[in-house]
Amino acid sequence: MAEAAQVVVAGHICLDIIPAFTHGDGVLTPGALTEVGPALTATGGAVANTGLALHRLGVPTALLGKLGDDPFATRVLEILEGYDPALTRSMRRLNGETTSYTVVISPPGVDRYFLHCPGANATFGDKDVPEDSLVGAKVLHFGYPPLMRNLQLDGGEAMHRVFTRAQSAGLATSLDMAAVDPDSETGKVDWSAWMKRVLPAIDLFVPSYDEVCFMLDREVPPLDGASLRSVSDRLLDMGAGVVLIKLGDQGLYLRSAADSDRLSRMVRVLGLDGSNWIDKELYAPCFVTEVVGTTGAGDCTIAGLLAALLRGESPELAVQSAVAVGAASVEAADAVSAVPAWREVKARVKAGWASHVVKLDLPGWSKSGTGSVMTAR
Repeated sequence: MAEAAQVVVAGHICLDIIPAFTHGDGVLTPGALTEVGPALTATGGAVANTGLALHRLGVPTALLGKLGDDPFATRVLEILEGYDPALTRSMRRLNGETTSYTVVISPPGVDRYFLHCPGANATFGDKDVPEDSLVGAKVLHFGYPPLMRNLQLDGGEAMHRVFTRAQSAGLATSLDMAAVDPDSETGKVDWSAWMKRVLPAIDLFVPSYDEVCFMLDREVPPLDGASLRSVSDRLLDMGAGVVLIKLGDQGLYLRSAADSDRLSRMVRVLGLDGSNWIDKELYAPCFVTEVVGTTGAGDCTIAGLLAALLRGESPELAVQSAVAVGAASVEAADAVSAVPAWREVKARVKAGWASHVVKLDLPGWSKSGTGSVMTAR
């Protein structure tokens, strides 16, 4: 019998179709034929990226996403089941729906183009996370609601119902966001109001800096310690328990609530030492790696954080583990194939894995005593 899942990863999933460019200058001309090589197909989205990274780290995981009844769905399931057939027990395949896909056009020497079809992700609603899919799990992690139309246009009501249902079932809750096209329907959503409705039900809010700044103010201020504290203040005031802000190649920032009652459910469910988690403000630079590709690095960083919490790590160790998993993931072109087993991550850190020099302006911060992790307290 398969081991019960500790984490349910729900939300956005798609099939990436990536033609191989073997020649040319990267210019696509209307009316002209551009010969390409065989296409690589890979799963994309938070469900596949974070879910498969958790699986590779040894965390029993269930994936929950919506697919259509087309050949793309068959390919998505084939890829996921190649890791473990048990991962897909909660995946739904619906007649009349279209599987979400992205054509990634990546000519040599120029930035990538993306052609994205939302497909079944657009109809994902709160009833697509039924209570029986959460039984036995400790964490519900949900990814990319800004790419899921049903979950963004109601002021956050459906998303709030998903997380309150998870809390009622005894789970800790985690939410990741996604970049917003400012000229799209999604760009016109009042994301501050959306977050005020949803974040009181979120134990771990894990957006990236650029996307959450846009959602708050439609602009991204220079990145430094003061701006991180200002943004995290606002997110904690909206109701989040812990805020983890992904900073790309600048590392990772964590801030936790000062109210022990706000953190009590998360520390109880995950078996953490609650006194360690009150009013923390930490920063960890990235580990030094040879970067091959950054696809899914943020999703893998979140997987590292969740895996650390499920092992009872302190905030300092959890942040260090998260950046370690994210750094390992960029050593391959795809999202998850370079994510090693958990013991290998910890062994590499213990062996003295070097970190990048801190470039952020962090006046008054000091070493935490855990590797290169810094603290503001």
